[in-house]
Amino acid sequence: MSNDLSTAARGETTAAAPSEARAASNGADALIRTLADNGVTACFANPGTSEMQFVAALDREPRMSAVLCLFEGVATGAADGYGRMADRPAATLLHLGAGYANGGANLHNARRARTPVVNVVGDHATYHRAYDTPLSSDIAGWAAPNSAWVRSADHADRVGPLAAEAVTASLGPPGGCATLILPADSAWNATAVRGRALAPSSPVAPDAERIAEVAAGLRGAKAAGLLIGGRACRARGLAAAARLAAAGVRVWTETFVARQRRGAGIFAPARLAYFGEVAHDELADLDTLVLVEAQAPAAFFAYPDKPSALWPEGCRIEMLAGVDEAGDVALEMLADLLEAPPAGPVACAAAPPAPQGDLFPQSAGAAIARHLPHDAIISDDAVTAGMPIFLQTASAAPHDWLMLTGGAIGQGIPLAIGAAVACPDRKVVSLNGDGAAMYTVQGLWTIAREQLDVTVVVFANGAYKILNVEFGRTGSGRPGPAARRLLDLGRPTIAWTTLAESLGVPATRCETAEAFDAAFASAMGRRGPRLIEAVMSPPPQRVGA
Repeated sequence: MSNDLSTAARGETTAAAPSEARAASNGADALIRTLADNGVTACFANPGTSEMQFVAALDREPRMSAVLCLFEGVATGAADGYGRMADRPAATLLHLGAGYANGGANLHNARRARTPVVNVVGDHATYHRAYDTPLSSDIAGWAAPNSAWVRSADHADRVGPLAAEAVTASLGPPGGCATLILPADSAWNATAVRGRALAPSSPVAPDAERIAEVAAGLRGAKAAGLLIGGRACRARGLAAAARLAAAGVRVWTETFVARQRRGAGIFAPARLAYFGEVAHDELADLDTLVLVEAQAPAAFFAYPDKPSALWPEGCRIEMLAGVDEAGDVALEMLADLLEAPPAGPVACAAAPPAPQGDLFPQSAGAAIARHLPHDAIISDDAVTAGMPIFLQTASAAPHDWLMLTGGAIGQGIPLAIGAAVACPDRKVVSLNGDGAAMYTVQGLWTIAREQLDVTVVVFANGAYKILNVEFGRTGSGRPGPAARRLLDLGRPTIAWTTLAESLGVPATRCETAEAFDAAFASAMGRRGPRLIEAVMSPPPQRVGA
């Protein structure tokens, strides 16, 4: 019979038991050693039964450091933060398809950021799959949308070579998530096969002929703009973009980029507005828009009677460098062809005065700008508070800003964990809306356990404020009682200081600008975990409202 589940058909007579494989190197050993040989030395883990061989193998590979996360979305977001800052992948260890699904939102963000991540997803033993037990699922099907590469290591001898392939695939081009499915018997069966260390990949060299064509088009343009993303938002790309700005080309970054270098002495391009109608107005007079590791701009959502495309009718769209190309090098080549000045405008150091009075995003931003240490890393999931703070910190000490590339909130705390593990000598600040922070609040426990130098700021306004804004923008009118219950976070009010302290993170509550300024200065002056609850003042009532 085709569905015969006899012992011979199941292959159970040939499957090595864990105890028999323990003395020799097994598939889990091959996996971890191969990852370490290829520079993957951090693993953010939420393991289960099917991953126990991997957990045991950690004791036999000192190069691999494992960090326990209490929710898979924390593990995947941490791997994203690590990859953005280290420019090499971390591994995640996830329990079957359900575990992968729990981590899916932050893997979506990682895919949009093109972050190198190697997901190791445990699976049932190959011969056990036929039983369709409760945790059985189509792991490859779930992983495919967020992964550039998906494979299942259905034999122990395939584990090491596939692990090496996964690292290579994650680095690209264009880079992103690679998912290796590890059946339990492939992990425990003996093998002497290890994947070889592979040379790291590099971005594709720019097309010189295409750059010459773009340069010719810009010479004839009346109003030209650049929209940059990816590595073009690092220091080298920004310096080249500044030269083009000095030559008369307007420069924007995409609204959300994976990592941007910012601060005093660094070119500060405009950031394309989040709201589509505002972005459309920003671009309205352009006749040429050049894309550098960026997509043609479109509204984040569809709205009644509003366009999706944000560039003006008749505007010519030119691609200088795609997402798999070295956009920073392409910008330098373009600036040289256009004989742009050798340097362009940069932000000047300008500490704002100490904020006073009610606590708004602008006053919080002033405090952050005043006290942010040199070379800090900011993980931004602050939602409606984020843009005012971003604008206030343009002239702060030089720092890296990590953004919500995929729009799936709940990234701020996990991303900060990964950045802190990748860069233990740098202060990390996590900016969070209160609704966003609750998605992955379990990350506070990991920050405390690992004693990471992370300051978490929660902007507590007691509502999904962005949804209150969008309710009206979608033409839904004014929310009634039932709608309001889905848009506010009150009843009960979240006690952030109590919650943080219960998870091991010292916490402070601030209700005024002066209190926040003092609390943030204190947190920046010491190492270790800290949470600041910034209780937002209600916006002033407009006259006649």
